[in-house]
Amino acid sequence: MIRAVIVDVDDTLCLTEGASFDLENEVLARMGRPPMPRTVHLSTWGEVLLDAMPHRSPGLDLRRFADLFPVVHREYLAAGKLDVIPAENLEALDTLVSAGRTVMLLTSRTETEVEHMLAPEHVLAGRVSAAYHQGNTRFRKPDPRVFDELLADTGFTPAECVYVGDSPGDALAAGGAGIRFIACLQSGVRRLDEFDPRYVTTSIPTFPEVATAVSAILDS
Repeated sequence: MIRAVIVDVDDTLCLTEGASFDLENEVLARMGRPPMPRTVHLSTWGEVLLDAMPHRSPGLDLRRFADLFPVVHREYLAAGKLDVIPAENLEALDTLVSAGRTVMLLTSRTETEVEHMLAPEHVLAGRVSAAYHQGNTRFRKPDPRVFDELLADTGFTPAECVYVGDSPGDALAAGGAGIRFIACLQSGVRRLDEFDPRYVTTSIPTFPEVATAVSAILDS
């Protein structure tokens, strides 16, 4: 029985790599630095932001970037340029909730980067019951212990959970924790052949197919 569907945020629930690329380059521009190439951003996508930025912009004043990033991040959110969740993805979450599944988020984002999605007025309110991020987990993906707090808080067993994500690191974390994994390939950033097949239960081309995929796992 699948009781919990755990969902990654970036390039799973919403497509964010392109928007994040623009956002980070805007911060760099305000610091008087040249833009990073898209290829560099793609090659480091999925890494923790402040770990990745020295590779994306060598010689960067990381403290100044960290101070300016939240300012620009808020501007992008207010302008509707970031974290836009399509209506069909929300409908997919509704289908999961209606079927009695608990929906939670598990992301590598910092608490600041995810807190707006947990606001009472956000579209995820009533759909997502909890979110796990750098602020309330001791470990980060691909370490399978990233699920420790979620499992301890909810009492769910790994066998009762499925994780939906877009990266090989997501699959590795889930597989190491004994949690089934659905690879969402909608962003086009990753191909299925980049994933370790031992850790992929099934794959979906777009997020709205997640409910069907979960039902298929139950029937298998």
